[in-house]
Amino acid sequence: MELKDILSISGQPGLFKYIAQSKTGMIVESIETKKRMNAYTTQKISSLEDIAIFTSEKEMPLSGVFKLIYEKEKGKAGIDPKSEPKELEAWFAELLPEYDRDRVYASHIKKIAAWYKLLVDHKIMSPTLWEEKKEDKKKEEQELHEKHFEGVKEPKIPGKKELVKKVQEPGRKKASPAPKAGAKLKNVGVKKSG
Repeated sequence: MELKDILSISGQPGLFKYIAQSKTGMIVESIETKKRMNAYTTQKISSLEDIAIFTSEKEMPLSGVFKLIYEKEKGKAGIDPKSEPKELEAWFAELLPEYDRDRVYASHIKKIAAWYKLLVDHKIMSPTLWEEKKEDKKKEEQELHEKHFEGVKEPKIPGKKELVKKVQEPGRKKASPAPKAGAKLKNVGVKKSG
């Protein structure tokens, strides 16, 4: 499972796994209860891949934060999400000292700790969640493209001058002019019934 397939839905506790697209939104499965439900397009749905934490310099993706927690906690569940706000803030400051204390609140830290614990408890948390796969995919696509089109020359697309020459070539039949409005047309190949 990849981080992009794990979703947070506003108004719903816990995390969800993306299953399929539906007419009114998407079908998701609760990671905790394994129950499926329809997440409607009117709900705010966020992929964990799209979530980032404010730092003093730039935003850090949630995958990077999970990596820091995983390394600090050695793959085990971290701090209890129900800890006091001061404890949560101190724990998070150890992980990410440059986090923006003005924009990242204790409630955000609590949510991150709860998500991390949930993913560890359900054996989803692993280094594969934050490994960079984009570069590998891009490289594979480039190699596949080169292999597929090996020895194929790019088609020559004629320029404006070449197109004008083709249109003005001598010996080409000119198209017959369109009939004038109200003109009678010949009945060519039409049988009259009667």
